[in-house]
Amino acid sequence: MAVLEGSRATLVTDEAASAVVLLPYLFADPSFEVEGGRTSGRVALLGLLETLPAEARERALAWQRHVREVETGFPGAAGQGRPREQFDPATRSLAQRERAKSEELTAAGWAVSVATVRRMRARFRSEGLWGLVDGRAVRERSAVGRADERVVAAVRTVLDEQKERSTGTLVRLRRRVGWLLEEEYGAGVVALPPVSTFNRLVHAVADGQGLLGTAAQRRWHVSRPAPPFTPTVALRPGEVVMLDTTPLDVLAVLDDGVTGRVELSIALDVATRSICAALLRPVGTRSVDAAMLLAQMVVPAAMRPNWDAALSMQRSVIPYERLVALDARLQGAAARPVIMPETVVVDQGRVYVSASFVSACESLGVSVQPVPPANGPAKGNVERSFRSIADGFSQYLPGHTGSDVSQRGGGRAGGCALEPGAVAGVAG
Repeated sequence: MAVLEGSRATLVTDEAASAVVLLPYLFADPSFEVEGGRTSGRVALLGLLETLPAEARERALAWQRHVREVETGFPGAAGQGRPREQFDPATRSLAQRERAKSEELTAAGWAVSVATVRRMRARFRSEGLWGLVDGRAVRERSAVGRADERVVAAVRTVLDEQKERSTGTLVRLRRRVGWLLEEEYGAGVVALPPVSTFNRLVHAVADGQGLLGTAAQRRWHVSRPAPPFTPTVALRPGEVVMLDTTPLDVLAVLDDGVTGRVELSIALDVATRSICAALLRPVGTRSVDAAMLLAQMVVPAAMRPNWDAALSMQRSVIPYERLVALDARLQGAAARPVIMPETVVVDQGRVYVSASFVSACESLGVSVQPVPPANGPAKGNVERSFRSIADGFSQYLPGHTGSDVSQRGGGRAGGCALEPGAVAGVAG
């Protein structure tokens, strides 16, 4: 380089030929280097070091001090204090200093040879502090260990095939894996591991993915959308309303005095998280019941004689007098939101895709948006509301049964006195 002017450099060859080159282009060339200059050191990978176990991190930092002392005579920054006699570069050769460090570390219990000290010096020069880290601490371990890749692939294939099937035992799974290996590679070519080893391998492959759970759990995992998930966003009341029905784990006394199971249907406003309407009826919800949810949403709910006064709209924080002046129907109304839905999100159940429900939505100018089949996360807001109702209400009732038959008690007093017709208007 003959002349350096601003961001340009003038280069002169041995034959006296010259050329002007931009400095960014010159520095980016792989063949560019500074002759006689000091090579720049590596930046310490402090972020990766923080992910290591404390013991491995402390050992790497200790090796850094030892290597520096062998090379410069100072374990820390150069020039601080005087080097120890056995590591003084002015009186000891590099080989002598390496031997002295090996003897020192061996006496301290590390059992380090001279070759190890030399190897650590080389790794520190080429990789910096990260080169001094014990490789066993950063080695990636496979969840399946040293299992045959063909067996692992067959296990994954069989687990994927039974996502929609009824739950079976690991014995069935082992047999199907064996049949698949015989079909692909021939009889006796790939041996199955022992039963205990095979069971551990299956759990290593399936755990965390819902592949060994119940049929409902497997369907739920299959229906989950691919990440990253996009949350449902609504900026104003009624923009998105989710409708759904679920059976309650409760025995109730019906209108005719017979004890039976009931289903709860709700309409949840996504923007305000308000339950705008709810309907409780015996198992067997029909399309007319779904249409009733729409009717409940757009009209005020009247207070009933046995309801507490705290549930009235007059006791709420909203401007009750002004609303009554605008709509006389709010006189004596319950504190339930009146929201006109713009779009309702429903599942693929026959109740919500029926002609009568779709016609009711069209008559009100409401758009119907069905979610993909068996896709709970697509209407996660209403699913979480059902879970909250089960946790905060159903399990405290005397007629609570629980979803797991094996955990049901024997002291249920014939069900709780719920009258579906009486609570059809209760919401929020």
